Amino acid sequence: MKLWHLVIVRRFIVIGVVAGRFVVPPPVGAQDADPRPAPIDTTTPYPHTRDTTFSWPTDIAGEFTPGSGFDIINTKKGSLNISLYGLFRYVNQSPADHFFTDHLGNVRQVNTVNSLNWHRTQIWLSGFFFTPRFRYTITSWSLPTTQQALVFGLVQYYANRYFQFGAGILPSLTARSMSGSWPYWGGSDRQMTEEFFRGGFSSGVFVSGEPINRLSYTFTITNNLSQLGVVQANDTPDLTYSASLKWQPTTGEFGPRGGFIDFEDHTTPATRFGLNIGRSHESRYAPLGQPPNANQIKLSDGVNPFDLGALADGVTVTSLTYKVFSLDAGYKLHGFAGQAEWWWRKLDDLQADGPLPLTSVNDRGGQLQLSQMVIPRTLAVYVGGGYIWDQFDRFPWEAGGGLSYYPSYTRSWRLNAYAMHVNKSPAASSFGYYVAGLTGTIFSLGTDILF
Repeated sequence: MKLWHLVIVRRFIVIGVVAGRFVVPPPVGAQDADPRPAPIDTTTPYPHTRDTTFSWPTDIAGEFTPGSGFDIINTKKGSLNISLYGLFRYVNQSPADHFFTDHLGNVRQVNTVNSLNWHRTQIWLSGFFFTPRFRYTITSWSLPTTQQALVFGLVQYYANRYFQFGAGILPSLTARSMSGSWPYWGGSDRQMTEEFFRGGFSSGVFVSGEPINRLSYTFTITNNLSQLGVVQANDTPDLTYSASLKWQPTTGEFGPRGGFIDFEDHTTPATRFGLNIGRSHESRYAPLGQPPNANQIKLSDGVNPFDLGALADGVTVTSLTYKVFSLDAGYKLHGFAGQAEWWWRKLDDLQADGPLPLTSVNDRGGQLQLSQMVIPRTLAVYVGGGYIWDQFDRFPWEAGGGLSYYPSYTRSWRLNAYAMHVNKSPAASSFGYYVAGLTGTIFSLGTDILF
């Protein structure tokens, strides 16, 4: 080939390479959807697990914390990431038709389900603005089973490892599962005991930080215990206060999102100890003669305390004070995980439109969960149970377990089978597994994704 031919070919190659840089976009990588500056404490899971991924702990937004997602925009002055969660499942609460007797002797129907549903969808737009220390998350949430859909947000500013603050929809810190571990649980929803004792989510503000190495705190102030179903016109001047402490003495972490199951296969024992405390003066958030809008709190017979006749025939409770305290401990090593939690709850300052037979309601309870990765990064087996020592001596309990299979060898995609025997369930929620008064078996089969 002549010299001038080589020169022409070389010029075409250079032009093609340069053009390709403009025509073909660079690959989009998934990264932390909630970017934060590197903490001063450089403790990461790397020395303690066989996992090669690490993201900052998610302790603020609870169920509304994004996944890793995909970057749409990433500049020095701002970013935009999109991530999503979806759950489809079959739930069978059996027996199909039966009744239970509440603590006043009234016979009530148990409204069980046997259904297939696309149960939950969440889409997050998140990132930072102006500086990585100022972060935002916009959440689109829907629950087709109850025909509910919401769009809401959270903004937060990271000052340093000791102090960060923010505002938005926040959890009431009344159980360890309210601190961001969702959906990395044994099943796709909470167990009966924590579902009974916990608070919900509402608009508010928070502060958090790590004042001592591996010891962190979070404090929230919200409008009420649960904003779902309660509009601003229903609100009272009373606010809800909650706080959480978490100590991780051995490795400084407890896996991604602090979730249950040792999917990452810790080679050094990971431990976590914590406490949660909350207080809220709750109202019916509805006039007398109408059904209450407040639905978060249940008595140990599964009855809403604000329902007519819940604590005395013909009497309606108009307001009460909810107080809860919990302790928890967790352990992970070589694919094994254990988690235990204990609650004490008191309902007092009972105000009603008639006389009541008691001045307070005291309930205590605990639960234990154990799991093992029987095939690393593929198959987990777990068992769990709970028991409640309640004011009315009904002593609700449950025991059971399930399997989780991870087809992609990551936590991002899971197939889950769950079976639990329940005795006198006090928990009742369209979001979870339970229905008030159930004595029977709950079976669930589903699949969920988070990325």
